[in-house]
Amino acid sequence: MPSQTVTVGSRVGLHARPAALIAEAVGKAGVPVTLNTPGGAPIDAGSPLMIMTLGAKQGAEVVVTSDDQTVLDQIAGMVAQDLDAD
Repeated sequence: MPSQTVTVGSRVGLHARPAALIAEAVGKAGVPVTLNTPGGAPIDAGSPLMIMTLGAKQGAEVVVTSDDQTVLDQIAGMVAQDLDAD
C-alpha cells in the first residue's frame, strides 16, 4: 500500500479537534486509511479516538497509508496542517 510520512502541523498535536476532522474526511472518502508513528502499529484513521492514541505532538512524524493516492494526499495534507488555526 502506498504511504507518505508527514510532520504533524497542529500546534497541540493530533488531539480531539484535528483527530475528528481527519476521521470525518476519511469517513467521507469511503476508503481505508491508516496512520502510525514510525515503527508503531497502524491505526484506523476513521476513528478519532484511535488517532488520539497515537499521542502525536506537533513536529512528530506520522505515516499515512491508503490504496487511494488522492485520499492519501488529502489526509497527509490534513495531518501536516495546523487544524487548530482559526
